[in-house]
Amino acid sequence: MHRFASSVRVILSGAKDRPGHASDAGCTLVPPTRSFAPLRMTGAPLRMTRPPLRMTRGAGVRALALALALAAAGSLISADLAAQARPDSARNPLAGRIRGSATASVTVYEMSDFQCPFCRTFALTTFPEIDSLYIATGKVRWAFVNFPLTSVHDNALAAAEVGLCAARQNAFWRVHDLLYQHQDVWAPLKQPEAFFLTLADSARISRPALLACVQAPATRETLQQEAEGAQRSGANSTPTFYIEGGLLTGAQPMPIFRQVLDSIIREKTRKAPRPPGASP
Repeated sequence: MHRFASSVRVILSGAKDRPGHASDAGCTLVPPTRSFAPLRMTGAPLRMTRPPLRMTRGAGVRALALALALAAAGSLISADLAAQARPDSARNPLAGRIRGSATASVTVYEMSDFQCPFCRTFALTTFPEIDSLYIATGKVRWAFVNFPLTSVHDNALAAAEVGLCAARQNAFWRVHDLLYQHQDVWAPLKQPEAFFLTLADSARISRPALLACVQAPATRETLQQEAEGAQRSGANSTPTFYIEGGLLTGAQPMPIFRQVLDSIIREKTRKAPRPPGASP
């Protein structure tokens, strides 16, 4: 069997792991040592409309929550970025990796690496609560964007290929959970492909379809374009969350997400136009 990830690498060189403080715990990308010609994404790359917002502790939490709410109220998220998540888009590059109602007040783009231990912490501890309280209730729409830091995580690209191809079989979130649950098993392997196939079996997806997808050049091209789009959006570490015009960095705990999301939802609800005839 061919390797899932060939010598062709997502061009995010120079990344390194760091312990990370509680406020920015994540796997970090340092600036590349050489420049690369920009690639064109299917659809449009993630774009910031103003400098990214950063999360800090204490008063900074409230300040960022307010700033994000104001950004949301001002519709700072680009139309091109929003178009990527439209369910009716014929060329939706995030197809199969979106969770939640299309009418949700808030859209969050999570830029993550399946081999990043901080992403794993977020996926297994914080995300289930966000899913229950915000996504399942129709308040938040969530999209997963691949941002594999291949210079420090040897199997990150192969894992991203598996996740992307699982999405083609409408099984992304099952495989997403399995990849993070078993990260400690596949991450140190020299050749993780056989183990990834056992995950595919657990997720009840077709092996032949998975193999055909991961070996297709278009799959690696899609991942490279996604990673570059994430970097252009202002992300330089994983996990990073693009939330209605601002960036929240690191595997933040649930209280931080609650403050940010509740603040934006309140602001959007307050600004929403009343139906005709409704009392003030």
